[in-house]
Amino acid sequence: MILFPAIDLKDGQCVRLLRGDMAAATVYNTDVAFQAAQFEKAGFRWLHVVDLDAATGGSSNAAAIASILSAVSIPVQLGGGIRTLGAIEDWLGKGVRRVILGTAALRNPDLVLTACRKFPGAVAVGIDARAGQVAIEGWTERTGVGIIEAAKRFEDAGVAAVIYTDIDRDGALSGLNLSATLALAHAVNFPVIASGGLASLEEIRRLMQPDCARLAGVIIGRALYDGRIEPAEALRLARSASEAA
Repeated sequence: MILFPAIDLKDGQCVRLLRGDMAAATVYNTDVAFQAAQFEKAGFRWLHVVDLDAATGGSSNAAAIASILSAVSIPVQLGGGIRTLGAIEDWLGKGVRRVILGTAALRNPDLVLTACRKFPGAVAVGIDARAGQVAIEGWTERTGVGIIEAAKRFEDAGVAAVIYTDIDRDGALSGLNLSATLALAHAVNFPVIASGGLASLEEIRRLMQPDCARLAGVIIGRALYDGRIEPAEALRLARSASEAA
């Protein structure tokens, strides 16, 4: 299982939101390149980056993202406001390893099919939900579509992964919605990455149990920044589970 440290970008800064509320942003680092380099130095093998401003229709944090790409050698997956084939190609050309389509995937599933054919292994879908309903446009608009129903639209598309976020838990340190995440993982034939609310090393230990083997990874945000999860121990748990398998 891959542990993805999260860097959420707002106004060029590294922030964490509470349950998707842009007005409830806590700034953790104004030097996003330094933050990215620290995660790589700690031993993480991937970075998860989200452009919050672009996701809600604002200006892009392109300069901040470019600084992150220049600062690290580990792969970066990027989401937030990527809604055209041209944007996908542009970011992959700039060094992003994998793009995440959220709103675009739900509004235009054909874009996912085309992008996956053109960029195999480089396209993921983000499914974000409140109370079991998928939300789009930076989590501001509910679609009325269920999580599994939405995911199944992409079963034959060739997506690299689906990232499922429970918005009501995101940034709240209340724990992952593991039951819903596992239900999704068992319902589809592609990798699922858990996101939203991870709060402790105990949860990481839980994710290393056999019934979670279908999960490809987990995104860690506020718990890292608040010091609730120590990177070395979290990575040791992940390595131990991999070696045992």
